[in-house]
Amino acid sequence: MTAPAATPAEEALAAFLMALHARNASAHTVKAYGTDLGEFVRFVGPAELAQIDHLLLRAFLGQLYQRGLSKASVARALSSLRSFFKWMGREQMIDANPALLVSAPKLPKRLPRVPTMEEMNAALDAATSQEGCFAERDRLILELLYGCGIRNSELTGIDLDDMHLRQGVILVRGKGKKQRLVPFGEVAREALEQYLPRRLQTLEAHRGTGETALLINLRGSRLTTRSVGRIVKAMAVAAGLPREVHPHTLRHAFGTHMLEEGADLRAIQELLGHERLSTTQRY
Repeated sequence: MTAPAATPAEEALAAFLMALHARNASAHTVKAYGTDLGEFVRFVGPAELAQIDHLLLRAFLGQLYQRGLSKASVARALSSLRSFFKWMGREQMIDANPALLVSAPKLPKRLPRVPTMEEMNAALDAATSQEGCFAERDRLILELLYGCGIRNSELTGIDLDDMHLRQGVILVRGKGKKQRLVPFGEVAREALEQYLPRRLQTLEAHRGTGETALLINLRGSRLTTRSVGRIVKAMAVAAGLPREVHPHTLRHAFGTHMLEEGADLRAIQELLGHERLSTTQRY
């Protein structure tokens, strides 16, 4: 049987994702856009692009609310739509941008403020493309803090032997000397593989290869929590995040975004290493 022809919206989305790849957008960004916009494309079905107006966009966002999605998730979906329609406008695929007529939902104020997924994707993009004296290490720091939700002290306590590449997990030593296994994804694996040769070069140039720490400074010594804080703040400012962002902010972002994406609260508790569920429930 012949496969059904792609709808106008499906063709536009495929071209948009290709454009993101051409601009060297990270896998995080492409996946996030593909997920949000894929739902929208299925919602509008075979409609022509010119038939998609602000009322249809509002109907799509309305059904997200009906499914129980949070205001933050709906706001993120609208942000993806705005980027999509802005791009289609530049490509002269549409005559008007209906997303400009749709207001974003008012989000409740939270303390501390957690960066949105879009902001974190932008920060990860910036970390991937940055050039610096130890850019590979700094990118890995961001991937592990946000991608795994570990504490700053847990991050600096990781030894090279604690990284189990084949299983895709890290042995983490938490509060009270408690240990847990934390999974890491393919992007973190890639960041680790890019960092390890630089780590070895640094050790050979300064202290030999006897250091057990995963993360080291330019002198070949174990990185301190204070240094990680400075590195995270510098990357945050460079990526346009608030100056108050620190390593624990990324841990909060991990837990918040996992919850927004529908993860089980008990699973988040285990990943974060919280002893009490009430601590996790703050998210």
